[in-house]
Amino acid sequence: MSEMRKKIELWFETLGHSIYRHRWITLVAMVLLVAGLGSQIHNLKVDTSNEGFLHEQDPTLIQYNEFRDKFGRDEFIVIAIEPDEVFSEKTLKKIKALHDEIEANVPHLDDIISMVNARNTRGDGDRLIVEDLLEDWPETSEDLAALKQRVLANPLYLNRLISEDGRFTTIVIRTDTYSSIGAAKDMDSVLEGFDEKSGGDKSGTDGPLEGFDEKSSAKPAPKYLTDEENTAVVTALHEILPKYESNDFKLYLSGTPVTTHIIKESMFSDMTVFVKLVVLTIGVCLLIMFRRLTGVFLPLLIVAMALVSTLGLMALFGITVKLPTTILPSFILAVGVGASVHVLAMFYRELNQSRDREHAICHALGHSGLAIVMTSLTTAAGLLSFVTADIAPLADLGIFASIGVMLALVYTIVLLPAILAILPVKIKKPAHEGGPGRNFDRLLTAIADFSTGHPKAITVVTVAIIAVSLVGTTKLYFRHDPLKWLPETTSIRQDTLKIDHELRGTVALEMLVDTGKENGLYDVEVLNKLDRITSDLEKRHWGGIFIGKATSVADILKEIHQALNENRPDFYIVPQDAALIPQEFLLFENSGSDDLQDVVDSRFQIARVTLKGPWEDSNLYVPVINEIEAQFKDTFADSITITTTGMLPLLARTVYASIRSAAKSYILAGVVITLMMILLIGSVRLGLLSMVPNLLPIIFTMGLMGWLDFPFDMFTMLIGSIAIGLAVDDTVHFMHNFRRYQYEIGDVRESVRKTLTTTGRAMLVTSVVLCLGFFIYMFASMHNLFNFGLLTGITIIVALLADYLVAPAMMALVHHKQSEKK
Repeated sequence: MSEMRKKIELWFETLGHSIYRHRWITLVAMVLLVAGLGSQIHNLKVDTSNEGFLHEQDPTLIQYNEFRDKFGRDEFIVIAIEPDEVFSEKTLKKIKALHDEIEANVPHLDDIISMVNARNTRGDGDRLIVEDLLEDWPETSEDLAALKQRVLANPLYLNRLISEDGRFTTIVIRTDTYSSIGAAKDMDSVLEGFDEKSGGDKSGTDGPLEGFDEKSSAKPAPKYLTDEENTAVVTALHEILPKYESNDFKLYLSGTPVTTHIIKESMFSDMTVFVKLVVLTIGVCLLIMFRRLTGVFLPLLIVAMALVSTLGLMALFGITVKLPTTILPSFILAVGVGASVHVLAMFYRELNQSRDREHAICHALGHSGLAIVMTSLTTAAGLLSFVTADIAPLADLGIFASIGVMLALVYTIVLLPAILAILPVKIKKPAHEGGPGRNFDRLLTAIADFSTGHPKAITVVTVAIIAVSLVGTTKLYFRHDPLKWLPETTSIRQDTLKIDHELRGTVALEMLVDTGKENGLYDVEVLNKLDRITSDLEKRHWGGIFIGKATSVADILKEIHQALNENRPDFYIVPQDAALIPQEFLLFENSGSDDLQDVVDSRFQIARVTLKGPWEDSNLYVPVINEIEAQFKDTFADSITITTTGMLPLLARTVYASIRSAAKSYILAGVVITLMMILLIGSVRLGLLSMVPNLLPIIFTMGLMGWLDFPFDMFTMLIGSIAIGLAVDDTVHFMHNFRRYQYEIGDVRESVRKTLTTTGRAMLVTSVVLCLGFFIYMFASMHNLFNFGLLTGITIIVALLADYLVAPAMMALVHHKQSEKK
């Protein structure tokens, strides 16, 4: 054993004496620290929005926020209505009542559009009239028939207000862009500081979303609609809709705000149950292992204090809880308990033999201190590999899960000895020869003899498993479809599929066409191209993806032109006389409608093109978005700038960022932990060999996912970096103790026996606690959590088997001369 290792172990023993002598001061200091951090938890905020997946500095998110600042929120809530007959007096009255109640009682609404107030543009002689569709309420059957004909004949209504077959109608809700908290909703404050180049206009001239000067960029960013406010919107709708739904008035609710809320509610509901189950599982396992109340209470106390401190730090630094970080509480509880288990195992054993409490504390710290520090560091290193992730909540998870692990370590090394020095701990007699402990030792001894007796066979089997698993990894595929996290029977999944089928889409892709000059949208050729490309895209299909509706300023212009030409359908075209275009737009604006501001900027320089599509796996949308963007750039001249934004590109960016983050984190975790193992063992060769039982579980699980068609998603991608950090814990304990006994005894088989019958017990308990802690996720209502729990639990089991079988076999091969002497 190296002198350095001896010095470190001696230092831990000295620390134990110091803590024992100052136990009350230590206890009070630790309690004050935890209380101080815990007092911040009430400030912890939640953000489960799709944009919350990306860092604030992400270019895609910046572009999306600038789009929202200019045109408002692109996410919408759709209430699809399937009555017996849409165009009946009974149905229309019920739609109006529902519309009015939503408008009156749902908070944070920016706009609500239905059959009641949909824009109806018509001509009356030489006058242009823009009014609500039901401005004049139909009173006779002839009026209803005329209304039906008018609605179904209007291209702008189809697949937005009404389905093509006339069986479904909609209420479309857009929520506020900005939060009503504070002054963030004040647009004067938001738009203050535009540079002089823009002439005080909101659009600017440098690009589709530019125009801010250096002064304005220093101002606080606008606070967008919060998670709590979105929840208030959806909750209010859930209270209103059941009052109107009936067999002859079926309602379907969808849209990204609703989906986000449902996923959040499901996640938090599951996590609340998981925390309780994890605590129960840990308690039962500890009771079986120690058969002492202190053996149950103290580890749970340590991890609970680590969890409270971690959440307090998140609140202190203003880090919001996002979907992936919801696993943090149960994760810290399951992972953080390992360090205290190893210390308590040695403490109880030494206390029973020496009957000296201070000596037992110091011995436990001296024996296990270095090992638990290294295991905590390797676990933290695996988690910290996510710090560079392009996905914001993964980076947060990496930082604060590693902080939680290190806090659990600090509390184990400092607080646990102080409590052990104060609490009365009963001294027990050693277990008799025929007891369960002795039987378990015989089992572990048999495992040691088998692994060291058949090292070549175990190595061959290991290589074969790795080879088959590597083939399976080639079948892995990435998927980011939050809706599919929910069970198929969930109403939001069924309603979204229904609306996508009947009304062709629930999510939007936004294209911004910047002509580069003021009034550039008066150009006939630009408007013709807008008209052609939107018509063409509505005919395109990419497998299950299609553009159900494409709208732009050209559609409004065609609507105006038709109205000004006796409402004749053949005049539903872009006027080819350039002089008519500004005149017709002016007439429309003078009619009192403000709808143009939703599709163009105030300088008539930038046009917004909205493409509505079905909710699908974001990964499938990536090539579609790229193709659409290329088509826009091919259609328009080089002088026109095309910008792609909206919720779909945001989700597509999340896909790319997730794949990139997974690759970076796996490589980083592997390199850092390998270096740490080499440093711990003190040998490059043994350090590299020790990574075989660490990497085997990861390769096996990735291969299993490929062979069994498990998707690689936002949660299953966590498995590799988390599992390598956890798998290495047992390897560290095994190698640390094996090297100790190998130095003392000089015999491989006997060293493995003593390693497994001492630290092997704690390895088993911590592994059981961990795998059960993750298997608990299989009780989740959401598929992503089920997959995450199942696969991580399997990985931990394989990691334990690797440390029980593969690691000893490798040591037997490396030290084969000593084995032969035996």
